[in-house]
Amino acid sequence: MQQPSRAQRYSRLSLILSLSSSALSLMITVLILYSGVHLTLRNMAYRYTENPYGALLLFSLFLGLVYYVAGAPLSWLKDYWLEHRYGLSNQNMQQWLMERLKVLLLGMVLFLPLLLLFFYFFTNHPHSWWLWTATALFIFSVVLGKLAPQLIFPLFYKFEPLEDPALLERMKVLAKNGNFNLKGVYRFDMSKTTNKANAAFTGMGKGKRIIIGDTLLNTMSIDEIETVFAHEVGHYVHRHITWGLVTGTLISYGSLWLTAWLYGMSWQLFNIPAYGDVSALPLLGLILTLIQMPVTPLQNMLSRFNERQADRYALEHSTKPQAFPEALRKLAESNLSDPEPPAWEEFLFHSHPSVNRRLAYMQAFLKDKGVDVS
Repeated sequence: MQQPSRAQRYSRLSLILSLSSSALSLMITVLILYSGVHLTLRNMAYRYTENPYGALLLFSLFLGLVYYVAGAPLSWLKDYWLEHRYGLSNQNMQQWLMERLKVLLLGMVLFLPLLLLFFYFFTNHPHSWWLWTATALFIFSVVLGKLAPQLIFPLFYKFEPLEDPALLERMKVLAKNGNFNLKGVYRFDMSKTTNKANAAFTGMGKGKRIIIGDTLLNTMSIDEIETVFAHEVGHYVHRHITWGLVTGTLISYGSLWLTAWLYGMSWQLFNIPAYGDVSALPLLGLILTLIQMPVTPLQNMLSRFNERQADRYALEHSTKPQAFPEALRKLAESNLSDPEPPAWEEFLFHSHPSVNRRLAYMQAFLKDKGVDVS
C-alpha cells in the first residue's frame, strides 16, 4: 500500500483535530444542559448582579471559560503543534499566544454588542427575536465587510500598496476588463506568521481590495502572480462576495427561524425558567449548531462552484493562462493541500475543489483552446 504523502498526513491530522474540537464543544454543551450546569452558572451570575444584562455578560464569561479550558489542548495541537511539526508556522509560543489574545479581545469588542442586542430581542420579543437578530446580523455583516480591510486586517498584518510596475501594468489591464477599481491592491506580510501563501478579494463598496501575501509574491513568477490576481478579479466580476452575503443572510434568517421554532418545543425540557433567561444560551447554541451541520456542505458546494468560475475567468483573461496550473501547484505545495482528498471529505468540508480536480479542469480547458501546456 502506498504511504500517504506529507500533504495528505498534514491534511488528515488537521481534519481530525478540527472534528475533535467540534465534537468536544458539542459534547460539553450536551453535558451542560443535561447536568443542569447552565442553571448553576445562571444562579452564580445573578449572585453578583440583579441586572439581566450584567448577568448575561457574567454567564457568558463563565460559559466561555468552560469551553476555553476544555478546548485549549486541542486548540494548541491544531494551531501550534501541527503547524510547527510541518514547518508552516513562523511564530514562537509567545507570539502565538499574543495573537490569540488579540483575536479574543477583538472578538469581544465586535460581538459583545451583538450579544447584548440579541438578548434584548430575546427578552422583549420572544416570538420574533429571530427576525430582529437576523436583521442585526445582516447589518453587522455589511458594515464589517466595508470596514474590515481598513480597520481590522491591519491589526494583524502590515499592508502596503503593491509597487511592481510590470505586474501592476498587467493588473490594470485585468482590472479594466473586469470593471474593477485597481486602487486597492496590497501586499501584506503573511510570512510573519506562516509559510503558507494566499491571496484574496476582500471588502465591499469603496472598501474592496485585493490582498496578496508576500509569501506568494516571493515564490511565483510574474505570469503566475497575474493568473492568481485574475482569479481574484473573477470573484469580483461574478459578484461572489455579494452573492455570498445574500445566501449567508437567507441562511441566517432560515436557521434562526428554525432555531426559534425548535427552542419553543424544547426549552422546558431543560428547566429553563422562561424566554429571556440567560440559561437559554447553551440550548440555543446547540440547536443552531445542529442546524448548521447539514447546511455547511451546501455552502461549501456553492463555494466550490464559485472557485471554478473564478478559475475559468483567470484562464480566459490572463496573458499566459498556461502559468495558472503551475501557480496552483505552488500554492498547494506551500499550503500542504491534499491534492486528491476522498470525495466524501471534499463534499463535506472543502470550500475549494481538490487540487487535482482543478488541474484537470485547467489542462482540459487550455487544450480545448489550443494552448500549449507542455
